[in-house]
Amino acid sequence: MRLSTVLCSALVASLATAAFAQTAKGPAKGPENRYFTSLGDILGDLPVDAFIRETRQGGKTIATVFDVCYSVSTSSDRKDRFVIELKADGQKLTGTGETLEDKSPVVVNLTRKPVDKTVTFEGKITIGGKASLVSSPENGESDEEEFQQSQATDDAIAEAPADFTEVSPQSVAVKVKREGFVDLVKALKTENVQVALDSIAADCTALRTGAQMLRLNVDPARANKLVARLKTMPGVIAAGWISGGYDIDRAVRFNAADWREGDALSRDRFAAALARVAAKAMDAKVASATWNDTTGELTIALKRPNQTVPALDLTDIIEIPVLVGAEKPNAADRLIAWVGVPSTTTRDEASGPHLQFAETASSEDDASFVEDDHLIKALAAELKGQRWNSDDSAWK
Repeated sequence: MRLSTVLCSALVASLATAAFAQTAKGPAKGPENRYFTSLGDILGDLPVDAFIRETRQGGKTIATVFDVCYSVSTSSDRKDRFVIELKADGQKLTGTGETLEDKSPVVVNLTRKPVDKTVTFEGKITIGGKASLVSSPENGESDEEEFQQSQATDDAIAEAPADFTEVSPQSVAVKVKREGFVDLVKALKTENVQVALDSIAADCTALRTGAQMLRLNVDPARANKLVARLKTMPGVIAAGWISGGYDIDRAVRFNAADWREGDALSRDRFAAALARVAAKAMDAKVASATWNDTTGELTIALKRPNQTVPALDLTDIIEIPVLVGAEKPNAADRLIAWVGVPSTTTRDEASGPHLQFAETASSEDDASFVEDDHLIKALAAELKGQRWNSDDSAWK
């Protein structure tokens, strides 16, 4: 009995000592990920977005994953991707797999060489029988937080915006699972919308997350119904509004009742008034004022004599885009007119044979800026409206 008591006391003391020692050292750390993201041109001339993730525990690497997203050719926006777990044999890293899209076989043979506080990767990657030599020197590593920050994308969709001061009533986006993407795009053929061509191709974010964002332009008067329909389509994760190509600093807020005909904007009267004011502000004559039924934009075209060489009798064609939409979703009491940056084209419209001109990019000078600001002030006066105060983030 006494011996048993002594042994139990010794065991308790031993466990207590071990527990104290563990507490003194701190809790045991779990696995942590470290990333190498600046691997360079590892597939020859093909644009590449790639990283190597090493999972470490207690100073030892317990897993290595190679994630490579790349353009299928130098002339294509189409992407493919492979993710391969690499097996370590000393400094050698090897693995096989296939690409996500084309199902092409992939073989990876790399050598990992620590150099001071960096790592160099060298070797060969073979995709579908085509080999690329890898030489990626002096790679620094980043932790999980740094990696996630580098992968963040600015694709926030406002599904129910409070107003249209930060997002555009014309610019709509939908995030959809990739398996439903093609069917969704086909369904839009009957919606009278403008599709952003560069959003059709799946980028590396889409390949890694399994969801793709499609961007659209639509008449603000039809945007609410479009967003509501998009939300009901198969595979849709989110649908709403995003920022667009118009600047709130170039916008005018005004009472809708003064320019309505029934429940809708009196487009003809509104276009005629804005064209007249713009012509006076720009010292020009009205050539046309036309609405785009797809995007809801009004384009005012003006003409005035070009002053570069008056004797040549040349004409400047000035085009001013204007977008009109509600201040808030489902709110009809106030409208906002966003004024785009005017563009000017010089033409020879005199009688007889015409000169042809090659247009060159030109920078705005102070004079053109004053003239442009005068235009927006004149439109605000005509609409009895308010302009946006960026300092106070409010209408003034």
